[in-house]
Amino acid sequence: MSRVFITHKGDIHHIFPRDYLKKSGLKRGDYNQIANYVYMQSEINIKVGNKAPKDYFDGIAKQCSGGTIQYGAISEMDVLKENLRMNCIPEAIFEMRLDDYEELLKQRRLLMAEKMRSYYLAL
Repeated sequence: MSRVFITHKGDIHHIFPRDYLKKSGLKRGDYNQIANYVYMQSEINIKVGNKAPKDYFDGIAKQCSGGTIQYGAISEMDVLKENLRMNCIPEAIFEMRLDDYEELLKQRRLLMAEKMRSYYLAL
């Protein structure tokens, strides 16, 4: 297994941004869930702001279809999908809004557990 060192300054990003969820009435224990965290370059995290995942993933999808690069350097859909897979983020994220938050947590927890299981079995 190859090891890759972090080469970009990053932040812990809430896939469903914290402010987006706070403004919708969710409490700290609701939005500060490990299944809602991902490591992200600081510059991208700032660009995402408090947008719904559907909104910022729409921008990412557009940049993968030849649009203006706004969110990092990914400019090909297959690279984006591989990045999602590696980070245990379901592809349904492209359409998710507030009502889908609990579903994201459920799907991501399953994907994270499977990744840990596969890693363990490969030891």
